[in-house]
Amino acid sequence: MLSFVGVGKVFPGGPRALQSVTLHVPRGQFCVVLGPSGAGKSTLLRLVNGLVEPTAGLVRVDGVTVTRKTLAAVRPRVAMIHQQFNLSPRLSVAKNVLAGSLPAVSTARALLHLFPAGLRRKACDLVARVGLDAEHLHRRASDLSGGQQQRVGIARAFILDPAVVLADEPVASLDPNISRDILALLRQASKERGATVLCSLHQVDLAREFAERIIGVHSGEIVYDGPAADLDDATLTLIYHQTKPGSPVPAPAAIATGGRR
Repeated sequence: MLSFVGVGKVFPGGPRALQSVTLHVPRGQFCVVLGPSGAGKSTLLRLVNGLVEPTAGLVRVDGVTVTRKTLAAVRPRVAMIHQQFNLSPRLSVAKNVLAGSLPAVSTARALLHLFPAGLRRKACDLVARVGLDAEHLHRRASDLSGGQQQRVGIARAFILDPAVVLADEPVASLDPNISRDILALLRQASKERGATVLCSLHQVDLAREFAERIIGVHSGEIVYDGPAADLDDATLTLIYHQTKPGSPVPAPAAIATGGRR
């Protein structure tokens, strides 16, 4: 479903963001990417929807290699959920959800908000599915709480039934209880629709709770790839500290408890 083959990325004048990344994420899997800030997590996600181009290697979505020429075909199949929600604050909830269909709707229709009736009905259904009442449909996004805004972000992500959902730190600005609600909702929505989820997180405890598979990234390289249940203290140290495989590792007490002391 989602493949990275020998992917490397070096930004002009900057450090190497990714190096020789090869992995395959099958259809329907909820995969969490863990790593410290600057490890390359966001770059990995942005390669999938063409926001970043690889310096080496290739990325495939459903067998289609992501290039400038294929973006028009790839982007309707890939949705993104952002850390800061990325909603239009002055627009209603309904219009924000419908904005997720822009890759499949003409520019003229989108500018005039002339979305097909089928998409309008689907937007209403998705808003209900993410736990918001019908009265929210006409409320401005700016009037919602952070948790409600991210629910709108999830509804928007699924408006075109994407094959892949990229979630870049989707709960970084939310409290722990709301974070769990949001990740549970994302996992449920992805299972119902058979979507592959690639989700970057900082919270180790949430990764252990929700991920089917965890990819640990350090300095642009994959240092762990396996089930959440196998993520032990030594592996966490490998991911979050500059420790090479085979080296002695200190006990990562803070990291093992989700980074909280």
